[in-house]
Amino acid sequence: MFGLFLRDLKISGKKDKFLKVDFLLVFMKVAVLFSGGKDSCLALHLAKREGHDVEYLLNVSPDNFDSFMFHKPYPILLERQAKELGIELVVRKSKGEKEKELEDLRDLIGGVRYNVEGIVTGGIASSYQGSRIRRVCEELGLDCIAPLEGFSQEKIWESLFDYGFEVVLTKVSCDGLLKEWVGDVIDREKYLKLLSLSKKYKFRVDFEGGEAESAVLFMPGFNKRIRLDFSIRSDGEFRHYIDRLEIK
Repeated sequence: MFGLFLRDLKISGKKDKFLKVDFLLVFMKVAVLFSGGKDSCLALHLAKREGHDVEYLLNVSPDNFDSFMFHKPYPILLERQAKELGIELVVRKSKGEKEKELEDLRDLIGGVRYNVEGIVTGGIASSYQGSRIRRVCEELGLDCIAPLEGFSQEKIWESLFDYGFEVVLTKVSCDGLLKEWVGDVIDREKYLKLLSLSKKYKFRVDFEGGEAESAVLFMPGFNKRIRLDFSIRSDGEFRHYIDRLEIK
């Protein structure tokens, strides 16, 4: 852990004027709970901007799309994202069973606990997920860092656009989101359409309720953009997702 203690801050534009403050900036070695989706990628970026040293990307990979806690990733895409970021990826398989997957998370974090001081999570409003991650961190003596804490649904997307992220939807599973949204890059114009649909059909536009899942194809720190080739599978009227994914 590295700390920087700041006491005197010069007031911009005021010659020889200083504001007396006392606060400590703490920079830690951390691991990021990483799904490759928009929230974990944004949390990673913000943690790095805050000065933290990201040692690992940690992923719990459930066997099914209906895990209570975790986003099911596409392994080939997850590995490519880690390669572009140049950060070591550690994956723990899980059956995705309620509460039992918490043990999988504990084992995953426990495997790196002596090499890091904190765990970064991209959780926003999910008390189910957030409280459990915090509990595991407390049990293992690690800080839980949530850079997106307090972000509104709209601020998440605005931050993604401002920092130059390229985000696609990999799965949609709610009324109002049709098959055509899957695999589409969400730019500002499409986001406004999403926002309008979310108000009409009453779903969260940050998808914290599981209405959709996302993947990041470009973000600060990537060497180059990721391009996908895929087919789309539909299970019923309201469930569509990327199938047979390949990296171009």
